Amino acid sequence: MKKVLLGLSCMMVALNVAAQEKGRFEVYDMDNFKLHVYYTNDALGDASYIIEGDSVVVTMEQPLFKDNVAEFDAYLARLGKPVEQRIADYHIGGTGDSDLVMAEGMPEFTKGEVYGGMMAGFAKAFGDAIAPLPTGKASEVAFGSKQTYAGVEFRFNRGAATDFPGASILIGGKVYFTHWAPQKAHVNHLQVSSMAAIDAEIAEARRALQSGAKLFIGGHGGAADVEAVRFKIGYLQTLKKLRDANPDADSFVEAVKRSYPGLPGEAGLPDLAKALY
Repeated sequence: MKKVLLGLSCMMVALNVAAQEKGRFEVYDMDNFKLHVYYTNDALGDASYIIEGDSVVVTMEQPLFKDNVAEFDAYLARLGKPVEQRIADYHIGGTGDSDLVMAEGMPEFTKGEVYGGMMAGFAKAFGDAIAPLPTGKASEVAFGSKQTYAGVEFRFNRGAATDFPGASILIGGKVYFTHWAPQKAHVNHLQVSSMAAIDAEIAEARRALQSGAKLFIGGHGGAADVEAVRFKIGYLQTLKKLRDANPDADSFVEAVKRSYPGLPGEAGLPDLAKALY
């Protein structure tokens, strides 16, 4: 995982943040709460969320880049409801001096060499474009526990086994959060960096299906429906078969292209192949 996170920070050095457009919001009415999805359109492909209850709101995975922080905060202010809780599962973002809730083990992990090295890489790559590191108090939520924020139940469970210590969170029994939202696209080599990671992601996707959720979200990607989760499982199962059937990375890449012609994310297949071989 250290290699994956440091690889992410190095990859970002080549991206030009000035070329990024600002984000956009989508709103989903989940009956007893509203889910606001903020697509940052930043260099990292991050997404942020607001869970709106009757009188208060909860934020999740707040943005990292200053332009996005300003846009997110302005939208939040227009809702006219105080923030009861801020959840940072993987992305601590531009939360300033606000207190945070994080999954069990994550507060300590963010202070360590691996996460610290990643953030240092972002600072080197993007400079003043990213928000300063948060200074608020971070408290932990135990895996397997249920919390109620904004009148909505949040169930915190362990995420994919090969992911660094973060949670999958079932929100109101209807929305399922994981680090990487399911997409009908090729997986990123930072998400799937080994054969073990493929198995772990398949297991996590099956848990997501079994949760009864109708909408699936992530710190990267945004919102997706149940068909995207089913696609992810089938896709990852196919990757396993193609990895076993092809002797080298180049033949693997070509086999994946033939199996999924025109699927978004094709440019990342060589890096995925390097990880798997």
